[in-house]
Amino acid sequence: MKTMWGLCLLCLAGSLRAARAAPVRKSGRMEDVNVLMFGAIQLSESLNYVYETTEAKIALISQTVRRHEGTLHKLGRETEQAAEVEKQIEEVMHLLQMLFSQAQMAKQQAQTKTAEDRLGRVEQEEAELKSKVKELELHLNTSVSIKELQGRAEEQSNILKDLQYFTDFQKENIETQNEKLSELEKMSDAMT
Repeated sequence: MKTMWGLCLLCLAGSLRAARAAPVRKSGRMEDVNVLMFGAIQLSESLNYVYETTEAKIALISQTVRRHEGTLHKLGRETEQAAEVEKQIEEVMHLLQMLFSQAQMAKQQAQTKTAEDRLGRVEQEEAELKSKVKELELHLNTSVSIKELQGRAEEQSNILKDLQYFTDFQKENIETQNEKLSELEKMSDAMT
């Protein structure tokens, strides 16, 4: 930027020399010199402003970068601490999983029972809904109401399928837990 400032002053000096060396024949020539000098002054002021504001922006950017470097370093330390805590949590969870496998099985059995109950209710609701749809198809002429009811019946059917899947999933989990429990009991018997 300083080089630009010097270049601007050099141009201004050259213009003044050229203006002084040429004889002034008309007042229009003097006005041209004045306009040229005014333009050169405006240009130099603009360049000076750009230089100062750019310098301030660079200082602000440098300060922001330093602040972010500190934050990144702090985040790195916190990430390491979080990884250590996560490792400890995993170890505790593994121990708890072994200690409470029987409680988990009981909970899964209760969830399966609840799911089966809900499945029964949904099946009953679906049957009732299908019955109502058939009755309404006989009495209603508008296809909008029938389509609405058919949509609801499809939703109920989807819920029923989801609950059936959930029940099957829970049964598989219980069977897996029972196998694990049997293995733990065998290991316990072998130790005693």
